[in-house]
Amino acid sequence: ESNVINVVKKVSPRVVTIAVKNPIGQADSPFSFFFGENEDKTEENTEEEQYIGTGFIVKKEGIIVTNKHVVNSSLQYLVVDEKGNKYEVDKVYRDPSNDIAILSVKNPPSGGFPVIELGTSSNLQVGQSVIAIGTALGEFRNTVTTGVVSGLGRGITAGSAIQRFTERLDNVIQTDAAINPGNSGGPLLNVKGQVIGINTAVSSEGQNVGFAIPIDLVKESLDNFNKTGQFSRPYLGISYSIISQKAALLNEIPQGALVQQVIEGSSAADAKIQ
Repeated sequence: ESNVINVVKKVSPRVVTIAVKNPIGQADSPFSFFFGENEDKTEENTEEEQYIGTGFIVKKEGIIVTNKHVVNSSLQYLVVDEKGNKYEVDKVYRDPSNDIAILSVKNPPSGGFPVIELGTSSNLQVGQSVIAIGTALGEFRNTVTTGVVSGLGRGITAGSAIQRFTERLDNVIQTDAAINPGNSGGPLLNVKGQVIGINTAVSSEGQNVGFAIPIDLVKESLDNFNKTGQFSRPYLGISYSIISQKAALLNEIPQGALVQQVIEGSSAADAKIQ
C-alpha cells in the first residue's frame, strides 16, 4: 500500500485533466472511443467547460501527451492541473499513425510544470502490478485504480459506430486496472511511478478489461516530434479496401488491396497507381 501511496503523491501533480471550453453538446464526445458505450448522448451542455480526458506532462514548458481521439475535434481545449489551475492549449499535434496527441500550453506557470518520468514497456511481464490515474467518467479528477498487466501484444478495434470512426490498435497492453471514460490519455504506471503506457480504451463486453498504448511507442513519436516539430510519417497517398481470399475466389479476382482513391500530388500518383 505504501508503494501505491508514494506513487500517487509523486505522479498526481504531473497528471492533468483535458477539458473543452464552452462545449455546445456531447455529439462528438471522445467517450465514444470506449467501444460498446451507449451512444445516445446528444443533450445540450451549457457548462462553461467539460472534462473529456486525461494527459500527463512530459516537458516543463507545458508539453502534454494524451490520446488523439480525446482532442480529435477543432475545439478550444484547456488543461486543468491537480490544484484546479486552468491553462489554455495553444496548439494540438496529432500523430496520424497512432492514437497519440501532443498539446502545447499557451502560458505555463513561472518555473514550468513538474514532469512525469517515462519508463519502458519492453520488459513488461503479465501479472506485473500497475496503477492508473485519470479523470474517471469525465468528472472525478485524479482518480486512482490499481491492477495488473493482464496480457501483452493485444490487437483491438476501438471507435464509435455512430460516428463511423474506428481505429485499429495493435500490440497494446491489457490491464484489469479499472479504466473508465475520462481516463483516456492518462498514464498507466509501474510501482516506481514510471509511465509504461497511455490508457486508451475499455471493453464494455466484459469487466476490468482495459487497454493501454505501450510507452515505447509513445517515446518514438515524441522523439520524432522533438526532431521535426511535427509527426513525420511515410505517406503513400491512396485509400483502399482489402479483398479477402473468400471474396477473391467468389468474384474471380486477385486477393489484395483494391485501390479506391489516389490522392493528387502524392507518391502513389507519381508512381501512376490507378
